[in-house]
Amino acid sequence: MLYFLDALLFTAHILVIGVNLFAWIWKRTRRAHLWVAGVTVFSWLVLGIWYGFGYCFLTDWEWDVKRKLGETNLPHSFTQYLSNNVLGLELSTTLVDGLTLWLFVAAIGCSVYLNFVKRQVV
Repeated sequence: MLYFLDALLFTAHILVIGVNLFAWIWKRTRRAHLWVAGVTVFSWLVLGIWYGFGYCFLTDWEWDVKRKLGETNLPHSFTQYLSNNVLGLELSTTLVDGLTLWLFVAAIGCSVYLNFVKRQVV
């Protein structure tokens, strides 16, 4: 059951990242992008007040499962885990965190423009 839960949380993480980065592109998925990005911002900033800036409840849940499966030395972020363990890159935490933040901010900027600014211009 833990292996299934691990796979489920991993897949959910990939989907959330994909929606956060790309769902603003298509008109039909822009509202979903705003919702998922909003939940992400809430987790990073509001829950981050208690757990530390950038806190992700999905990562917290996934790391609990991975620890029960015997994994150790888990990084502080899922994107760092992807970089190191899935892609085989050994990028610095600072670089991965910076890329994560800037790509997310860029996607939100595009989403806000398309959902609110451009929509009013047309």
